[in-house]
Amino acid sequence: MSDPKAMSLRFPDPAQRAAIAAAAKQAGVSMQEYILSAAYDRATAVERRFLDGFKASMGRSGAAFAAKPGNLDPSAEHRAAEQEAQRELGHQERGHAA
Repeated sequence: MSDPKAMSLRFPDPAQRAAIAAAAKQAGVSMQEYILSAAYDRATAVERRFLDGFKASMGRSGAAFAAKPGNLDPSAEHRAAEQEAQRELGHQERGHAA
């Protein structure tokens, strides 16, 4: 019976396994710990990015609700900022866990 705490470390690409093994050795941790740490770092980075975007969205929503009824049409500057934010979200590169 296999140890329930063990993680199966199978890599179809030997070069990938060697690169991860070297990085883990350089960090002074096991491959399992290195992979889990990289996955955790990636997940928390995604979470931070989501929360930052959510906070910015809340700020914009609050400003819209605080605006007078005649000022609901966003300015050209505001529309440009929104379009830039959408472009930034669409052009983010996906990182790799390791």
